[in-house]
Amino acid sequence: MNDKDTILKVEGVGKIYGGKLKAKTVALTNVNFSVNRGEFVGIMGESGSGKTTLLNLISTLDNPTEGKIYINDKDLSTLTNKDVAEFRRTSLGFVFQDFKLLNKFTNFENIMLPLVLSGANYKEAEKKVSAIGQKLKITELLNKKPYELSGGQRQRVAIGRAIITEPSLLLADEPTGELDSRSSEIIMKIFTNINKTGQTIMMVTHSVRSASYCNRVLFIRDGKVFHEIYKGDYSNEEFMNKIIESQTMISRGDE
Repeated sequence: MNDKDTILKVEGVGKIYGGKLKAKTVALTNVNFSVNRGEFVGIMGESGSGKTTLLNLISTLDNPTEGKIYINDKDLSTLTNKDVAEFRRTSLGFVFQDFKLLNKFTNFENIMLPLVLSGANYKEAEKKVSAIGQKLKITELLNKKPYELSGGQRQRVAIGRAIITEPSLLLADEPTGELDSRSSEIIMKIFTNINKTGQTIMMVTHSVRSASYCNRVLFIRDGKVFHEIYKGDYSNEEFMNKIIESQTMISRGDE
């Protein structure tokens, strides 16, 4: 792989669980796609379709049975255990459905944590956290603990933690899954604004409304990329209708 505009490339990736004494489960089969810098890509599919498995492989939390995954031209299969930890800290950002914030730490400390783990200068780290607090409109929440916040506020803190290292790729797993509709809309507008600054984002979601904020949506069925659509000049409402049409087509098994 050697394309300066491509940040992620997935080539012939498959994943099989089990074998020998356990029954085999084929989670992914011959998955191929790429993501360019600055894209906001959604991954959709029914439960068990393989989308979470795919995200785990891209995030280096699991390894493919076959095929290759490249991020910034780096073949992930060549990373040692030590390399993987550093790669996650410096190249990837993570936003989870259940936030995964540390309640013993303040929100300020939660956001700063990736920089601390990377050995960054403390004063410079403080400045970055303060800037992110203003950007995400959570400055007044930084000295509180996560358990003192609403779900939407906690997710904003989690986004701050994910982008503090300026990662090449931001991965989000059902980021609005535990939020009400108003909080979900706020979070998706934040993702849109972050994407407009050049941040590449890949998001797994069940939500048609959340997916309508993406530039492109990949649909996974039975472990394969079955279909994809681009937003182009569509409004969110128009794109949402296109997503629903695609879901209907996929549920019928149309090619």
